[in-house]
Amino acid sequence: MAETISAAAPALFNNALETGVRATILLNAAYPRAFDVTEIVWFDHLIVHTGDIGGPPSLHPDVPQRSGELLVRRRLVEDSLFVMRRLHLLEFVPDGDAGLLFRASEEAVGVIELMRTPYSIALRERAEWLACNVLSRSRSDLEHLIAERIGRWRIEFHGGDAASETNLHV
Repeated sequence: MAETISAAAPALFNNALETGVRATILLNAAYPRAFDVTEIVWFDHLIVHTGDIGGPPSLHPDVPQRSGELLVRRRLVEDSLFVMRRLHLLEFVPDGDAGLLFRASEEAVGVIELMRTPYSIALRERAEWLACNVLSRSRSDLEHLIAERIGRWRIEFHGGDAASETNLHV
């Protein structure tokens, strides 16, 4: 008899725990740098879609309309950061200009090293690649990279009407 998945089952890769683990792995790879929520939203998308920016093959499928992932991700990322903070895996870093930034805590590395599934190993590899090739860029360079990518994603999502979407806030 075939098993069915309950409608109440949590969505993989789309809940606060999964997103928080990705953020923790990513921030640990970038340590000691700290980032704001907007940047972490960008990076959360890029860590599973590294193929989009010339990196290792993407972990998640290259499907059309995935622009929606980025557009609805901010609230989920915010929730995930606070979950990871409560677990002492992330810490707040106050910044006079940017407000509240997030950075991996000292406890994060020990937890991450315990993760040994093929997916978590691949995620760490992509986080390291991002830390070396993307996260080390200045804020303005990151904004330029994201603007280029969001432009293409926006075209996918809105059917080519990118010109009318001038104030996209992630």
